[in-house]
Formats: sequence, C-alpha cells, structure tokens
Amino acid sequence: MMTTACQKHESNYVNTSDIDLFWEAYDQIILENDTVKQAELLTAMYLSNGSTGLNQIVAARGYTAEEYISLINDYPLFWKSIRENTFKSKHLAGELNEGIAKLEAIYPKLKPAKIYFTIGAMRTNGTTRDSSVLIGSELAMADDQTDISEFSGRSREWLETYFGANPIDGLVLLNVHEYVHTQQNPIAQNLLYQVVYEGIAEFASVKAMNVPSDAPAIEFGKNNPGVRELFEREMFHEKTYEWMWSSAPNDFGVRDLGYYIGYAIAEIFYENSEDKLAAIETLIELDYSNQAAIDQFIDETHFFSQPIGDLRHEFETAQPGVIGIAPFENNHQEVNHKVDSITIHFSQPMSYGRNFQYGPLGEEAVVRFKQEIGFSADSTSYTFEIEPLLPGKQYQLVIGSGFRDRNGLPIKPYLIDFKTRPAE
Repeated sequence: MMTTACQKHESNYVNTSDIDLFWEAYDQIILENDTVKQAELLTAMYLSNGSTGLNQIVAARGYTAEEYISLINDYPLFWKSIRENTFKSKHLAGELNEGIAKLEAIYPKLKPAKIYFTIGAMRTNGTTRDSSVLIGSELAMADDQTDISEFSGRSREWLETYFGANPIDGLVLLNVHEYVHTQQNPIAQNLLYQVVYEGIAEFASVKAMNVPSDAPAIEFGKNNPGVRELFEREMFHEKTYEWMWSSAPNDFGVRDLGYYIGYAIAEIFYENSEDKLAAIETLIELDYSNQAAIDQFIDETHFFSQPIGDLRHEFETAQPGVIGIAPFENNHQEVNHKVDSITIHFSQPMSYGRNFQYGPLGEEAVVRFKQEIGFSADSTSYTFEIEPLLPGKQYQLVIGSGFRDRNGLPIKPYLIDFKTRPAE
C-alpha cells in the first residue's frame, strides 16, 4: 500500500517519507521481469508520489526511471545490504533536528530549510537545491558492511574507500554542513571561491556540532604544507575536479583537498575575531559575486604567500592566448559562407585539451564543430572543420579554457565573431 501525505514521517526539519516509498516500489519492481513495466512501477509508486525533496534531487542530478531500474537489476546484493541502514533515517531525523538547533545557536539568523532523506541513483550522497538539503541515502547511509561485490573498476575502488569510512556515522555532520549551504549566498564559478564556500560550510558545521571534521582532507592539509603551496599555483587553473567533488587523481592521493583550503581560511578568520558569533555570521553571509570583498577577506587571513590580486596578475600574465585565426580575420563582416574550416593561432605551443562555448548570441549563432583536423607540428595552431555556414548570418564561437599550454595553464577565453556576406 502506498504511503499517503498524512502518513509521512516528518519532524521540524526532516522528512523521511521517500525511504518507505522507495522500498514499497522496490518490492514490486523485483517481482516484475519487464524493464518497461519496472520503470512504470517506479514512476507511479516513487518518482510521481514522492516529496518535494525527491523531485528536487531528481531534477538536480537528472535521474531517470530507466537509470534506477538498471541499478536495481544490476546490483541486487547492494540494495539488499543497504536497505536496513536506510530505515535508520527515522532515528537520525531526531539527531539532525538537534544538530540544526546547535547551528542556530551559533548563527541566530538561521533561515528555515528542510532536510529530505531520499533514495537516489548513486550519483550524490547529498546536495542542496533552493532551501532544501537532499540526502542520497543509498550512498550517505552506507557503511563498511555494505555489499559492493557486484561493482568493478573505478566505481568499486571509490565505493570501497567511501563505504569503508562508514559514511552513515558522519551523516548528521554532513547534513548540518549541507544545511549551512542553504544559508549561504550563491556559489561563484571559480575554484578559489568554491573552496572558500565549501570550507566555510564545513567549518561552521564543525563549530556547531563541536566535533572534528569527518573529511580526511582537513587533517591531511593541516599536516602537509605542500597542499597550500600547490593550490596557490593552481587556484586559477580551473582544475576544479582535482580539488573538489571527485576522486580525480592528484599529487597527494587524498580527495577534496580544496575543502581544507577553505576550512583553513575560515578557521584563521574565526580565531582572529573577538566576536565569534559575528565571525560566523560574516563567514556564512559572504557575497561571492563581490570579487573585491572576497579577495580582501582572504587577504586578511594571510593564508597565501601573496595577496590574491598579485597571484591573479601573475597567472594572467603567464596565460597563453589566441593571436589570430584563419582563413579570415576575426570580426570580419564579409566572410565567404563556403569556408569549411577554421585555424586558431596561439601565442605559444599548446599541449592538450580543447573546448568551445557559445558566444553572447547563444546557440542560434554558434559555429558548429564538425571534425577535428588537429594541432600543427609545433602545436602553435589548431584546425577544425565546421558545419556549412549560411550567407548573411552572424556567427560566434568562444575558444575556451580547455585549451592548455605545456605548463597546464588554460588559455584566455577568446571570442570568434564574424558575419558571412549576403547571398548574391
């Protein structure tokens, strides 16, 4: 029997209703062999009947019914082993309410938000959307007894490491961290401000709960000054996934070291402040759209060896650039629409990577990439074929920072902008 709205397990901050809904659907799905009918059951019993939080996590990660069904069919031992842990959500709801109350004690301006225990499709243990904290319980509530024998390759390696650390034990702290995110201003899309954003959430949650961080990166960073030194060299390189939110290989073999950078900056600021409540308020309410204010905040901690402005200038001075294109000049207004390839000329040899983005006019005006011809022998130019152009039309294409030189420095983004001559 499906759970109705009046039967939902809720507390002040926490909703656990999706856990029951998922397992009710699961029990029906595994009795059915037709994958189409399985997806229909999942949609009817779970996806279409779930909480606001379930709708949000599905939208945030782009989960589909078919993805769920593949996971259910491919990993039955995993689902069997995780089931009991997910029902602990009802007990953990009380601990989470206490944790949020502790956060409010150090940040009295705390705005209401809701925490949702959901079952996702194994692509996030937790995230936020609007004023909601969304827990992917199939990951966040695992432990070292969770069965991963059906997995292989990098997925198994990651799960072995993550589950081996018993994430369910740190779930309350994790979601107080995520709750802090619901109070912060929108995150900026650059690595330096992203690590500050995440580090502050981790620091505030640790201060509220009065427990050490569960993130191995924090303790590792404190004991290894090379982490700060390397980050200082790479903070403008846009290597986000080597520092945050992934298990991408790095020089230290510890994931998410960016959290340590932001945590250390927050900790220095807090320790140097006489009014601790005011310090927490300042940290949580930083405006990431105000570059000057964020840079000043970081500089005042003296965490880096130089002011951010100086480090940014050094980086920009060293960046490679585009010095021109062929077979026509950029901004030309009468390009032959029969041109079928473009060559980009760089200020110095490039090593690897490439990416293109829409210009200000968006998708409608973009030059369509057809096929790569490749780099020149000396790597100072790159040629690619393009889809046929139309006469009398303006075109744009941004050469993005995926292009990197031999030192790994990303190129300064460059806008190709031209117009084809009218049809005769």
